[in-house]
Amino acid sequence: MGAIGHALAIAGSMTWEILWALILGFLLSAIVQAVVRRSTVVRLLGDGRPRTLAISTGLGVASSSCSYAAVALARSLFRKGASFVAAMTFEIASTNLVIELGIILALLMGWRFTAAEFIGGPIMIVVLAVLFRLFLRERLLRAAREQAERGVAGSMEGHAAMDMSVQRQGSFWQRLLSGEGFTSVAHVFVMEWAAILRDLVIGLLIAGAIAAWVPDSFWQHFFLVDHPLAAKIWGPLVGPLVAVISFVCSIGNVPLAAVLWNGGISFGGVVAFIFADLIILPIIVIYRKYYGTRMALFITGTFYAAMVIAGFLVELIFGVTGLIPGKRHAVVMEAGVSWNYTTWLNIAFLVLTAVLLTRFVRTGGIPMLKMMGGSPDTEHAGHDQGHAAHDRHQ
Repeated sequence: MGAIGHALAIAGSMTWEILWALILGFLLSAIVQAVVRRSTVVRLLGDGRPRTLAISTGLGVASSSCSYAAVALARSLFRKGASFVAAMTFEIASTNLVIELGIILALLMGWRFTAAEFIGGPIMIVVLAVLFRLFLRERLLRAAREQAERGVAGSMEGHAAMDMSVQRQGSFWQRLLSGEGFTSVAHVFVMEWAAILRDLVIGLLIAGAIAAWVPDSFWQHFFLVDHPLAAKIWGPLVGPLVAVISFVCSIGNVPLAAVLWNGGISFGGVVAFIFADLIILPIIVIYRKYYGTRMALFITGTFYAAMVIAGFLVELIFGVTGLIPGKRHAVVMEAGVSWNYTTWLNIAFLVLTAVLLTRFVRTGGIPMLKMMGGSPDTEHAGHDQGHAAHDRHQ
C-alpha cells in the first residue's frame, strides 16, 4: 500500500499544480467556441488548398476538443462536404494546438515545450498534407466516404454534434456579454471538462505510477541517454509508439510526457509523443469504424510519419537555436500541497468553476450532458437542445 500511496500522492500533487491552469485554459477555449459557429467551420473547409488548410488549422484551434470528440467532429465535417485533408487538419489542430495544452505544457515542462508544440503542429500539418497529396488515392477516399456516410457510432458522437455557440447577431463583446453568451460559455466549459475528465484522470494516475515505480535507470537505457545522437533519432521514432499503447489522449498525456522527459526522452521525442494522442489504439479502432480498415491504416501510417518528421524538425530547429532545455526538471515529483500562489489561484478558479457549473445546471445542461455519447445522427437533436436552453435564458 505504501507504493500505491506514493503514486497517488504524486498524481494528486500534479493535479493540484495544474488545476487553475486547466480551468483557465478551458474558460478561454469556451469563450472562443461560444462565438464561433459550426456552420462557419463547415463552409470554409471544402477543399485542400493551402489557404483552406490554414483556415482549418485556425478553426481547429478555436474549436478545442478532446481527442475522441475531435475525431468524431472531423468525420461529421467530412460527411457535410469538407475535404478529407481539411477535416484531418482540423482534427489535429483542435487537440494539439489549443490554449489549454499550451498552458499546461508551460506549467509542467516550461515555455520551450509550449513553443515546440505550436511550431511542431503546423509542421505536422504541412507534412501530412504532402503525404496525402502523394499517396491518397481517389478510390480509397471514395470508399472512406461511403463508410463515413453509414454513420457508424464511435465515441463522443453527441458531444461532437452539438453546436453551443451564440446565435444572436452583434459584435464579439455584445454576444459574449449577453445572457446567451454566459450560458454558452458555461455549457461549452462544462461539456469540455466532461469530455476530457476520464483521460485526464487516467493520464495523471499513469504518470504518478510511472514516476513512483519506474526507476530513472530504465528510461535512461530505453531512451539511449548515453548515446546523444542515437537518442535524438530514437526519441521521435519511439515517442508515438509509447503513446499508442498508453491509451492516454488529449491533455492527459502531458503529465506522462513530463515523466518521459525527466526519464531521458529527447526533446523531439516529447513533441512526437504528445501529437500521438490521435493514434492511440482505441482511436485507431474508431477510424476503422468511421472510414474502413484500409483508410484507418492509411491515417495511422501517415499520422505516425508526420509526427516523427515533426519531432525530428523540432529537435533540429530548437537544437540549432540553443532552445532545448539543458536540465530535466519537469514538475512531477513534488508530493504535498502548501499555501502558496498555486493554492490561492486554485481556490479562485474553483469558485469560478462553481459559478459556471451552476449556470450550466440551471440552463438545461444536464440533459445535454446525457447526450454526449449519442449517435452521430443525433446532431439536430443536440443542436436544438443546446439552443433551446440558450433561448430560455438570454
